[in-house]
Amino acid sequence: MASSSSALSRLSNLRGHLHPSHSNKGGVGFIKISPEVSEALSNGHAVVALESTIISHGMPYPKNLETAREVEAVVRENGAVPATIAILDGIPCVGLSMEELEKLANLGPKAQKTARRDIAHVVATGGNGATTVSATMFFASMVGIPLFVTGGIGGVHRHGEHTMDISSDLTELGRTPVAVISAGVKSILDVPRTLEYLGVCVAAYRTNEFPAFFSETSGCKVPCRIDTPEDCAQLIDANLKLELGTGILIAVPIPKEHAASGRLIESAIKRALEEARDKNIIGNAATPFLLARVNELTGGASLASNIALVKNNALVGAKISVALAQIKERENKGGVKTTL
Repeated sequence: MASSSSALSRLSNLRGHLHPSHSNKGGVGFIKISPEVSEALSNGHAVVALESTIISHGMPYPKNLETAREVEAVVRENGAVPATIAILDGIPCVGLSMEELEKLANLGPKAQKTARRDIAHVVATGGNGATTVSATMFFASMVGIPLFVTGGIGGVHRHGEHTMDISSDLTELGRTPVAVISAGVKSILDVPRTLEYLGVCVAAYRTNEFPAFFSETSGCKVPCRIDTPEDCAQLIDANLKLELGTGILIAVPIPKEHAASGRLIESAIKRALEEARDKNIIGNAATPFLLARVNELTGGASLASNIALVKNNALVGAKISVALAQIKERENKGGVKTTL
């Protein structure tokens, strides 16, 4: 079954929920899709899902708002519609207005960092939730958006073989058919164990080595290399048509001109990890602490690299989304809806 038909079917089911009444403060049972995103999905145009945790927990105001707007602009400039996802006043929102982006940016860490497991609670209590990779994938899949751009995904934390501290991002990739475009996994994590744990297709964009967020290289080879947005789109299309029920991780190296010194970053990471252990900072509090501390220790170099790689991922993701929409358009024009 073609994914475009699947998207239209989901949209039809959600039609009554696109403009929920704000008198229902909790917003239980509602999803609000912005008019721009709704129209793009209805017409089979390219849409790119974006997470919101990077806005609330990734950097301070107003840098977070500025970055969010710039990332959305990159998506638009490359032919796709951005769909930033968040929960505001208990209502899951797919596609945020400028006012909603500003609200989330102002809330900052006051917005709850929301993974899939937290969604029901945030909605039921009428709270504000910034979606992580797992929650963003969940909502994207629900409304028929096949592609999601982020900075880097979570993974197995260092010493995870003892602590069992493993991100829900990996579980979500194993059960939700959304392609994730990222700069690999965050280098504060155990990259080899993360790749071993993942049971989905892992591809690298224009490289044979899996990138490590701030660094172009991790020392880990990938089983699948893809060199063009069209090749990426074909891979995603095949995954959807096969109904494998899993996501795909497409890792895009940080641009050379923005890559921070690997030695400087690694030294900062080791120190930040020691501090986190001393302060017993674990679970979903660990990554924000480590990224902030590494940024401090590198004099802001890691934050600048973080912003650069997110924008680059948005550029690549938008091009892939356009290529995927073109595949569907050709099939529809030819009257052929291929099922593998």
